[in-house]
Amino acid sequence: MTKEIPEVPGLSEGLRKNNVPLSPVVKANGFVFVSGQPPFDIKTGDLVKGDLETQTRACLEAVKYCLECAGSSMEQVVKVTVFSVNAAHFKRFNEVYKTYFPKDPPARSFVTVASWPLDFDIEIECIALAD
Repeated sequence: MTKEIPEVPGLSEGLRKNNVPLSPVVKANGFVFVSGQPPFDIKTGDLVKGDLETQTRACLEAVKYCLECAGSSMEQVVKVTVFSVNAAHFKRFNEVYKTYFPKDPPARSFVTVASWPLDFDIEIECIALAD
């Protein structure tokens, strides 16, 4: 059994700086697990403000970045879990989501949640195969 915590420049430092006890991505036994990614700008670490489409793109870019830092890719994703504060976001979310998974999309769950400690509407996590 193997477990590795890849460094995700920007995101890993931000978590350590704010004493958040989680890793943005973990590799274990041929899989890559990406923690829930809120709409944070991967370059600045700042929360991305804007409409649902803008937030969804920011989340998916963070997921993609975490996967790449772990040596995987969006094409290797087998399961996605989406957390949203409003089930009515489903259709708008899908319009952006399908551009990231245009062919053979992974299994997915869309879960409605109450709120987060910061002001955003969506968070995305995934499981992928390690390349």
